[in-house]
Amino acid sequence: MIEKYKKFIWAAWIIILPASLWVAYHFYPPPVEAIPLADLAAFFLLTFLVSLLPVVINNTPVFLLQWVSMAVFLLFGLFVEILLAQFAIFVLLGRLNIIKNKQLYRLPLNSSMFLLVSLFSGMLYYAVGGVSGEELTYSTESFFIAILYPIFYYILNLVFLIFIDVTMTDKKKFIFGKDTVWDMLSSLASFPVGYVLFILYKEIGVIAVLCVGIPFASLSLIMSLYSSSENVNAYLQKVAEIGHQLAERLKVDEVLNLFMEKLIHMLPAEYVYLMEITEDKELQLIRSYENGELNEAVMEPLKKGEGISGFVWEQKKSVLFKSKKEWQLLIKGYTPANIESIVSVPVVRNSEVTGVLFLASTRKAAFDKSLLMIVDILCSHLAIAVENANHYEKTKEKSERCALTKLYNYRYLEKRLNDEFGKLARQEMYTLSLVILDLDHFKSINDTYGHQSGNEILCELADRLTTATGESGIVARYGGEEFVIVLPDYPKNEAIQFAETLRLLLANKPFQLSQHIGAEQIDLEIQITASFGVAAAPENAEDPMTLIRHADRALYTGAKRAGRNKVAEYVK
Repeated sequence: MIEKYKKFIWAAWIIILPASLWVAYHFYPPPVEAIPLADLAAFFLLTFLVSLLPVVINNTPVFLLQWVSMAVFLLFGLFVEILLAQFAIFVLLGRLNIIKNKQLYRLPLNSSMFLLVSLFSGMLYYAVGGVSGEELTYSTESFFIAILYPIFYYILNLVFLIFIDVTMTDKKKFIFGKDTVWDMLSSLASFPVGYVLFILYKEIGVIAVLCVGIPFASLSLIMSLYSSSENVNAYLQKVAEIGHQLAERLKVDEVLNLFMEKLIHMLPAEYVYLMEITEDKELQLIRSYENGELNEAVMEPLKKGEGISGFVWEQKKSVLFKSKKEWQLLIKGYTPANIESIVSVPVVRNSEVTGVLFLASTRKAAFDKSLLMIVDILCSHLAIAVENANHYEKTKEKSERCALTKLYNYRYLEKRLNDEFGKLARQEMYTLSLVILDLDHFKSINDTYGHQSGNEILCELADRLTTATGESGIVARYGGEEFVIVLPDYPKNEAIQFAETLRLLLANKPFQLSQHIGAEQIDLEIQITASFGVAAAPENAEDPMTLIRHADRALYTGAKRAGRNKVAEYVK
């Protein structure tokens, strides 16, 4: 919402800046002859230090500028304080990298706000009898008057923040925000520190700046290191939770989807690409995240050693780049034009690279070494979870598939039929048909050509049934030369037509056999037919076993006994 006020903000700043400086200098002129330039430079240096070293409290960076500006105001007056506050704004916004983050409007906005807050709070202070410079002593009376300055400053600052929130942003709960709370606490703490600096300067001169600046810098550094360690610990805790969640997933797709979902919410990356190595030849993109959503980016496969990801694959080690100039000569293939920071980590399983994770951000130095370590641990969890899911899927497939035909077996058929009857009961579908077929005179094929040839025919039959059924049903080997096709949401008459299509497909197209007699190979064509039985639920059965039994009865009484190579339906 603030975007549409940018021109107004710049125009207002161009007016407010010179006007405020003129009012402050004209009505509250600085005691130029009484201000040692070396001392003033020391205060500006302290301001520079404070602006560059925020104190991180509860993961919120707090720039404690008020205590320095208050001491300068009490020592040198309003005009010098305004200059120092403006200098601090420029340093602070440079520290926040507003140009790269496309927030340049914050310069006139914050500058104008600090100008007006400094000007009005100083004018109110002088209006109630407050003084600064040589006229101010550190007596009890001046102390209580001096208290009014930070009170005026805080109230006016809050008023301007509320005004900006209400008129230029969509925020409606500014009073209860975390930033507002920390601003209030820092303002309350600023008065005693600023007043102590004022007293020390009066007593010992410019050395007071050193006495206060060194402890502040040390405290800020200690709290920054503490905050960093707290962040790493928080990340490690999240990584452990994600690792447990990944381990609970039993399908590879579920593992990959969960990994991407957790990763993009946890790390400061606008672009995420997960690639896997296919046939040990190239890196193929399997998951991607761009522009705030999971999608399918178009990316050409990479060979080993090609680009950043290919290098990571080849070297089996992670890389971290903090700006474009570090990696722009290494990149190959598809890369978003606006990225700066990059992290790329190999996914290693059993000492072999199986994939590569590529993270990118539009901000410089968005990633650090601690985050690289976090991503590396995440990729280790991913590798283990994918391996477990692969093992589970293969084991599950073996337990549910016929070893010869690769069709589903009776165990899976029974489970699937129970699931489909559950859908019938919940009225998620209204009919379920089942086709059972048995090859005619198949024993004679085994006796004439051998069991190996019989197996070849069964495998070809399985392929034909699977191709003809497609996604509309489930094909299973029921036993021997019997096969079952489950057709969810198929009316019985359509199932009968489908069975007739299958019957013709088998009867009109001979099966191919290869017979080896010595060194000679003979190709044979064998004509085979099948008999079919069809039943449907709920009209013919109310449970899975009854449905199979009635279809089987239709097969033997209606098709086999009627001459074979026929389709019969169950009739009560």
